[in-house]
Amino acid sequence: MKRYSAFAIAREAMRHHEGWERAWASPEPKRKYDVIIIGAGGHGLATAYYLGKNFGITNVAILEKGWLGGGNTGRNTTIIRSNYLQDPSAAIFEKSRSLYETMSQDLNMNVMFSPRGVMMLAQTEHEVRGWKRTAHANALQGVTTEFISPRRVKELCPIMNIDGPRYPVLGALWQPRGGTARHDAVAWGYARACSAMGMHVIQKCEVTGIRSEGGKVRGVTTSRGDIDCDKLGIVVAGNSGHVANMAGFRLPLESVALQALVSEPIKPCMDVVVMANTVHGYMSQSDKGEMVIGGGTDGYNNYTQRGAFHHIEETVRALVETFPMISRLKMLRQWGGIVDVTGDRSPILSKTPLENCFINAGWGTGGFKAIPGSGWGFAELMARGHSTLCDGFELDRFREGRFVDESVAAGVAH
Repeated sequence: MKRYSAFAIAREAMRHHEGWERAWASPEPKRKYDVIIIGAGGHGLATAYYLGKNFGITNVAILEKGWLGGGNTGRNTTIIRSNYLQDPSAAIFEKSRSLYETMSQDLNMNVMFSPRGVMMLAQTEHEVRGWKRTAHANALQGVTTEFISPRRVKELCPIMNIDGPRYPVLGALWQPRGGTARHDAVAWGYARACSAMGMHVIQKCEVTGIRSEGGKVRGVTTSRGDIDCDKLGIVVAGNSGHVANMAGFRLPLESVALQALVSEPIKPCMDVVVMANTVHGYMSQSDKGEMVIGGGTDGYNNYTQRGAFHHIEETVRALVETFPMISRLKMLRQWGGIVDVTGDRSPILSKTPLENCFINAGWGTGGFKAIPGSGWGFAELMARGHSTLCDGFELDRFREGRFVDESVAAGVAH
């Protein structure tokens, strides 16, 4: 793999840019791998990368029924934060946030990580108490956050109206090292690094069945033939329930659409990420000048990957009071992604009833921010059978009542 650098750009400019190689290979699948990962999104690619980097496991195939990063990885709003209430959540999301800070150097790919800061508005007295509680919990967890005043909120985001008649801003939970990154570049960087280690990233290869013998996984049946493996990782987000059924077990989650939109590009006016749970909306400004806007999930189960008018109406109407200037903007485009939501709004990182089959699912509305931390922990779980980052997120917790309740931190805001 040729390294990207300023010198490489200058060199290739002299060659009319004819010397660039493919970022990752497109090999034919082998008959057998040590590990197969189903799903070439951010979480699946990160798992494969850390299997190779941390444990030397490189005989790995990442199978994708569509195109690399074409699911939720390319359909989110790129927010990165770790200000969660529960200890297991804070641990894995803080690990993830810290890995984002060095990801561009680690992968030799500019993922455009921007630690611009994330604020979560308190617009009711209940939220004030809730965010102060979270700030105290974060202090004990080693996560840097603070509860700030309305005046400080206005200083950080001058375009905000903090005196709204219905939902005035009473303060905010502020994480200065949160921010955003370029979602496509994250997937491309991991795929390039995996390919450089000899792993096979195989696109347009749909898994249609999971083969087992004596309660142990043996391989998968795909649209490109049978492929054997010693270990199998299922990392398919909104399709987790469908693939789990192939393996013979059910998951306690449901799939719903999460929609978002961007405005036409405008001059820089907002250099932080703002999330408003009370009105179900959040907003940031992209590097291209678009206002990136999103809200809550659809109120019914579905597998839709497109936008709908009711989302524009509900989310934008709610945000206009806090950000009056957006009422003058035109919408540029809108999209949706399929999110897998558990009852406690926390993920599943676990062994399964099928031996040597592992599941990474249930990230709901917060998957992008967790990509590197999820990959790090899930790779350790697959390689060693245990990971402290995955503790608390086992599948058995739903039967035993050990919930990791993040309904406030993850159920609405992202």
